[in-house]
Amino acid sequence: MSETEAVTSQEGECENESEIKLNYKPPAQKSLQEIQELDKDDESLAKYKKSLLGEGPVVQDPNVPNVQVTRLTLVCSSAPGPITMDLTGDLEALKKETFVLMEGVEYRVKIHFKVNKEIVSGLKYEHHTYRKGLRVDKATYMVGSYGPRPEEYEYMTPVEEAPKGLIYRGSCTIKSQFTDDDKNDHLSWEWHLSIKKDWTN
Repeated sequence: MSETEAVTSQEGECENESEIKLNYKPPAQKSLQEIQELDKDDESLAKYKKSLLGEGPVVQDPNVPNVQVTRLTLVCSSAPGPITMDLTGDLEALKKETFVLMEGVEYRVKIHFKVNKEIVSGLKYEHHTYRKGLRVDKATYMVGSYGPRPEEYEYMTPVEEAPKGLIYRGSCTIKSQFTDDDKNDHLSWEWHLSIKKDWTN
């Protein structure tokens, strides 16, 4: 079990225990319009909500999803160029592409996403790493809760170190997923990462 997975598992156990002890029930979800209508005569509260929520829904088109994940980047200062995948196009095509990371380098995962209509709670990014069909790692990152706005949001994971050594070199498959507290699957995709001795070989 990786350190990330171990921390996540422990946190999950603690959360479950707390919910049992406190008999916690999450409040009913309110739409953005309902929230904006609450206490609308309170001028200071109205200003505060406006600073958090903006003027209202950004997208009126009912066919546009509330959350759109647009791209993922492996941010590494020593990389010869950007390591970015476009998540707005053909996700099947990503399976045919291999992204390269040099062993032992420090990197972070940056995710760009949009929230279009309603507040979304507890966004979470998770990826499972497979080598020769067997899962060898799992990482979960709590992204947070966000309101709608025209601009994209960015989330950056903590610094990680790519594995090093002959045993780790080669290609692995990563299955990524972007979800929220309500278990909505905003995007799931699969991609390939190759750990190499250096950036070119």
